[in-house]
Amino acid sequence: MESNHITHYFGLVENTLKAMDKEAIDELARLMLETYNNEGTIYTFGNGGSGATASHICGDYLKGVSYGLQKRFRFICLNDNIPAMMAIANDISYDDIFVEPLKNFLQKNDLVIGISGSGNSKNVVKAMEYAKENGVKTVAMCGFDGGKINELADLSVHAKVMDMEVTEDIHMIVFHAVKQSLMKTLGHSFNAGGQYAARVK
Repeated sequence: MESNHITHYFGLVENTLKAMDKEAIDELARLMLETYNNEGTIYTFGNGGSGATASHICGDYLKGVSYGLQKRFRFICLNDNIPAMMAIANDISYDDIFVEPLKNFLQKNDLVIGISGSGNSKNVVKAMEYAKENGVKTVAMCGFDGGKINELADLSVHAKVMDMEVTEDIHMIVFHAVKQSLMKTLGHSFNAGGQYAARVK
């Protein structure tokens, strides 16, 4: 029984990946590179597993993509500042935990990436609406039926699957694929696995 479920899960991940809009993923890479070239900042944020994805990819770009480059990526994960996030949630509203920091930092050449499996997380929606109102480009990373952020974002990378764990898996795969694509574009000539193995030997 357990083996059958695992086989089903793997199949769901595989089928969802095959159905992904590859042009949307290419556009995500292009927008991130455009932001980098224009010296803008990329903001990511989300709740729960999506928050972990936002934090993970921020680390990948601050170190993995930027390492060895004279010009570095400017990347901020809004759910990484726990004291600020808790203060905003406690004193204002949990719905404002992402939009309030954006009010401090957001500039015209920036890129805002909101991650929400359902696409309806109020704090993610509110931050993306603020970015749109201020003329900043937005990307929705969503699943299920896409939700509100799928409709309001300039670009939607939509994992069309009614499963939260698979949605989160797909989002991480997309970010990692874009990471390696940008590393190649920016002149990283590397055997990623071989180099990592040598460093941690």
